[in-house]
Amino acid sequence: MGSGELTPSMVSVHKRLIQGLKPPVRAVFLDTPAGFQLNVDQISKKACDYFKSHIQQSMSVASFKSSKETISYEAEMAFKALREADYIMIGPGSPTYAVGHWKQSPIPEIFIQQIEEGACLVVASAAALTVGRFTLPVYEIYKVGEDLHWIDGINILGHFGLNLVVIPHWNNAEGGTHDTRFCYMGESRFRKLESLLPEKIPIVGLDEHTACIVDLEKWEGLVFGIGRMTIRFKETERIYEKGKRFSLEELHSLEFERTEKQETIKSSSSGFTISNQREPFWEQVNSLEDAFKDSLEKNDSAGVTNALLELDKVVWEAQEDLESSEFVSQAREIMRELMVLLGLQLESMPTDKEGFLASLMDAFLEVREALRKNSQWELADGIRERLKEIGIILEDTEDGPRWRLGS
Repeated sequence: MGSGELTPSMVSVHKRLIQGLKPPVRAVFLDTPAGFQLNVDQISKKACDYFKSHIQQSMSVASFKSSKETISYEAEMAFKALREADYIMIGPGSPTYAVGHWKQSPIPEIFIQQIEEGACLVVASAAALTVGRFTLPVYEIYKVGEDLHWIDGINILGHFGLNLVVIPHWNNAEGGTHDTRFCYMGESRFRKLESLLPEKIPIVGLDEHTACIVDLEKWEGLVFGIGRMTIRFKETERIYEKGKRFSLEELHSLEFERTEKQETIKSSSSGFTISNQREPFWEQVNSLEDAFKDSLEKNDSAGVTNALLELDKVVWEAQEDLESSEFVSQAREIMRELMVLLGLQLESMPTDKEGFLASLMDAFLEVREALRKNSQWELADGIRERLKEIGIILEDTEDGPRWRLGS
């Protein structure tokens, strides 16, 4: 998973994986990547709570915060929990910290053993960086300023014939004014990092809130989530949209240009141009703005809601695709204006029952008066009695008919 392992975007992925296991499923969260953090136990609790409330699956914690400080008894209990687990999940923290401490333990061998016996290993965010041939030292480069380098990963994928590097947060845009794609490295640094890899090591990039299920039995992969997966080798890319099913041979097929009808593009001078078949940005924004206003005029709540949700999606995707920051800002301003319009309409609507019923009752009274003028007393009285049954009192006075809500 590129990110979002504990968000609604990945619920369906977790459920799909859980349902593929023989019940009762024993799910375990391993806390090593965040073992150095003061809030590590809160992270573990969040994972367990998420599984209980969203996945309807109990989850326990295999706590191995440090190979040096974890006492032998606690370490053995963690190893035991992992050996008995059907579903092992690992998430945020430091990839290099995790690799360093796992290599001093039997944990990598346990991962391999459990996978071979049919268990599911879910690595997300920082943990996703650890399972390939090499691991990117994100914090050391991005925060500390160390020279560009790789460290050896635990290479779980390599054991199963997939010799590659995994990079989560592929489309990250948190930097705002600076490039944080490719797991916070940015294009210029990542191109240099790429050149430091051995010749035959492809890179698998996972967008945020995106997962790739690797099915070793069927020898195929399947992309889920809201983003895309990218295989990159020697400045050539193959893009896999969500829902794409593919043979795992493609993860170590280095001669990309020979594959049949591949979704590949050569890098442009900027290095990481990605094809985009979607409707041009402003055409989408303007179309959705029109759809919103039309639905608002018709009091079509579903249409209003859908237009706002789609506009939010378009703006989000534009930011991920590195659309002009000025355009993204303008589109957000349009979305805010539409929200204000919706608020103004809601404010102008009646807030009491009488207000909501006023227009309808005016129509009823007109019909009833027409019946009375035509001496259709029985029908006119029938309307009055039917209204009374549903709590609306109709009175004929010298000044004309009046209505009120019954107590």
